[in-house]
Amino acid sequence: MSQPYKTIEPSVIDDKMLEEMVKKQGPSGRAGQIAQLEGIDFKDVDHLQLDFQNLSFNNIEMIEGLDELVKLEDLSLYNNRISKFENMDSLVNLQIFSIGKNHISDLESLFLQVVYLRRFKRLRTLNLAGNPVSESERYSLYIPAFLPNLMYLDFRLIDKLTKELALQMHNSDIAYLVHQEGFEFKSLEKMRLEEEELALHQDAYVEYLNGPGLFDSMYAEDLEAAKLLLLPGVSEFVEQYKIEFTEVCQKLFKYGLEGYDARNKEVEGFLECLREANENNQQTGVKMIKDFEDKNKEALNEMQHISDSVLMESKTRHLRGKINKLWSKLMSLEMQLVDQLEEASREFERNISEIVSTYIENVQALIAQCRDLENRNHENMLEIAMSSYDKMGKTEGDEEMPEELRALFIDKDTVINTVNASHDLHLLKIDNQEDKMVTKSNAWVRDVLEKLHTDEIARNRKRVLEINIYVSHWRDELDFLEIQDT
Repeated sequence: MSQPYKTIEPSVIDDKMLEEMVKKQGPSGRAGQIAQLEGIDFKDVDHLQLDFQNLSFNNIEMIEGLDELVKLEDLSLYNNRISKFENMDSLVNLQIFSIGKNHISDLESLFLQVVYLRRFKRLRTLNLAGNPVSESERYSLYIPAFLPNLMYLDFRLIDKLTKELALQMHNSDIAYLVHQEGFEFKSLEKMRLEEEELALHQDAYVEYLNGPGLFDSMYAEDLEAAKLLLLPGVSEFVEQYKIEFTEVCQKLFKYGLEGYDARNKEVEGFLECLREANENNQQTGVKMIKDFEDKNKEALNEMQHISDSVLMESKTRHLRGKINKLWSKLMSLEMQLVDQLEEASREFERNISEIVSTYIENVQALIAQCRDLENRNHENMLEIAMSSYDKMGKTEGDEEMPEELRALFIDKDTVINTVNASHDLHLLKIDNQEDKMVTKSNAWVRDVLEKLHTDEIARNRKRVLEINIYVSHWRDELDFLEIQDT
């Protein structure tokens, strides 16, 4: 029975295949032509069959390439060569899954497949008929046990008695599975929350500032610091330095989040202002058009029956004047909106620039505190290092100094250069943090203002085009009547 597959290359579910099948299963006629012209957005597809259409769709071995089909409710992969359910995580709306006549072989492999399907909470219909596993006597009680929300198996209703028997037969396995899923869910949820929190901190440019992250990074890359920490008394004041430095970083972290919220609040308020202005303007425009149509549609219909050319010319000229007047009113209304939005944009630009400018000043003030702490730490480090060097020259404490530290005390310049190199590295880390927060804040302002400007140009062009298309329709109607009259 498997002989025909030997001469057929395995197919891959890719964009080309999906596009071809969506076109075949999509709307026909004019609607289909429009859909093809506008392109296919896979995010809008809710029904897809990749089953036995012809030989080219009869040899899929792996489920893949479905990531963008987030609204898909009905998926048919009937009559292929699939042995494993995978790469379907994005199909959160899946309700009907037909994968009959494939290569799912036994209950052991089926268990893994069913466990995978449990993530699809809306799945109500599953077809596995024609797979080798469906021939097992335990099959009909196995699937309902592990997929309790399933209503149809192989397109047959799962009755209440079958569900009860299935649950009784596999009760202990289900209990263990539910326990494992609960543990995994908590682990994944924790990871998700951590990722969301990190993403928020990155958007606010304060990642790892809510603790000793910046301090630790300064010392992690400082190879000489570990040796200098061996000097007597150094570890104590460095530990105090870490506490004070971390406190400033936490203030910076808190202020960074507050700045992020302030920027977003200002943007949201401005966008709401734009939305209201657009909505009010559109309502006025719609009323103008409705009033015009109410007064002139009947006149246009009557003109179709006028045989007197002089009267026809008079009414045409009169209506054309009204159309031109409507165009002027609609364009004036749009220009009013453009002026209104331009004024609002200038005010927004002033406000957001002031918010970011104040934010940057405060960030720099806090960073300056970090820099002051590092300078104080450097002075203490240099004082202890030189004191230790002097003691070595007098053979005081030489026996107590570790070998790796003694190598730094070859001469006075080496000691000073080592301490200064450590200090420079720490300052560079602090400077980089300041530069990141300042640079990204300024870049954010530029990007927001540029996007608002670009969006407004696009909105204005679209609106002008809509007005011209609408008015052109009326002008075309008049032109057609004039041609008929001649």
